[in-house]
Amino acid sequence: MTGSVTKDEYLLRNFSKISHKKWELYIVTRVLHLLNDPNIEYVCQQYIKPSVNNNYYLTDLCFPSLKIYLEVNESQHAMHEHKINDKIRQREILDATDWEQKSINVYQIDQNEKIIDRSLEEIDQEVDEFIEYIRNKKKIIEKDLGRNLEWNYEERFSPNKHIKKGYIDVSDNVVFLNHRDALRLFGYQGKHFQRAYWRLKKQNKAVWFPKLYPNGQWENSLSDNNEEIFEKQVINGVLVGHKLPEDENRIVFAHYKNILGQTVYKFYGEYKVDWTKTNTDKHVFKRVNKVIHLADYQV
Repeated sequence: MTGSVTKDEYLLRNFSKISHKKWELYIVTRVLHLLNDPNIEYVCQQYIKPSVNNNYYLTDLCFPSLKIYLEVNESQHAMHEHKINDKIRQREILDATDWEQKSINVYQIDQNEKIIDRSLEEIDQEVDEFIEYIRNKKKIIEKDLGRNLEWNYEERFSPNKHIKKGYIDVSDNVVFLNHRDALRLFGYQGKHFQRAYWRLKKQNKAVWFPKLYPNGQWENSLSDNNEEIFEKQVINGVLVGHKLPEDENRIVFAHYKNILGQTVYKFYGEYKVDWTKTNTDKHVFKRVNKVIHLADYQV
């Protein structure tokens, strides 16, 4: 997904992901057409990346704002080994997202222990029950929030809402799809910006877009509590000394792929060089601010 794709185009593209799966296509389109609620966000074939291993999963139909996903289980899911794998998958998705799973089986086992398809009438009834569950879940969430849920796709990664609010806060999970939109917070008016570093005018500060994982000759990492960033240069497996960093604070938007598979730039705060730990082999930056007031940077 990119910021240039409209909501209409995004919705249409979803169905292309499942056009070759007859049961999934039937159930998913029936759910969405009968639900008919433009304020409930949905994703077909939602990518989920657990933190415990290198696996990833694709959920058939996901409602992120409701923390629910639907699995359409065809006949292979009746096999013993598949059932075991399904339980592992469900547990790992729950651990990664805290989302609830709902399932619709399109098969049944008859009196002769034979796997057969269920009738469309039976499937339709279960779909109707699922839709009612979704609607009730939405009502509960809206009551708890004290407001109506809204799905404003175009504004999701926009800097405008943060500029209007006047600040960004780590606790708000601020993310952008590209450098340019993050830099808009600080008065940048140019087009695309690819470099990982942009110095702020009249400030002893810069905006930094580090990759917090091994990347080419650089190995950057984040401490478990997000309070420190470590920067090393490694060539052919050998730690190489490099010049000391500039003595200027860095507002960090780290490059990473989130659990949904999107490459995003997430705000981690403002960091400064920790000279008590920094040397030519390793640079260490400690967090000094979790909130940035944007009025100080608009030009």
